[in-house]
Amino acid sequence: MDVVAAVFAEQDYVLACRRRPHLRSGGRWEFPGGKVESGEDPQDALARELREELDVEAEIGALLDRTTTWTPTGPISLACYVVRSLTPLPATSPDHDVISWFDRARLAALNWAEPDRPAMWKLIVS
Repeated sequence: MDVVAAVFAEQDYVLACRRRPHLRSGGRWEFPGGKVESGEDPQDALARELREELDVEAEIGALLDRTTTWTPTGPISLACYVVRSLTPLPATSPDHDVISWFDRARLAALNWAEPDRPAMWKLIVS
């Protein structure tokens, strides 16, 4: 499955979203995004997902990380892009009960979804 995610970063702070408890990976942290539809460009998919999931218009920047993670439901190829919000970010979404900014040094202390971990580690060491 091809998935895209947004890394909102401002100075030493990064946006993370916690999945609602009743959803797959509930209670775990992730970068917002979603599935790439068949024939869809990854950057266009990410812009669409951010509008649907967070009601945010965003400028999609450079690819930060692309990693395939094997999960019980199969492989997930996650491409994480650096993104700049053009509209205010919400405090919650239909998929997330918490949306918050964290100092990069605190990211490792969060309980991350497996596919998002490689990008998270890149943010800590950069």
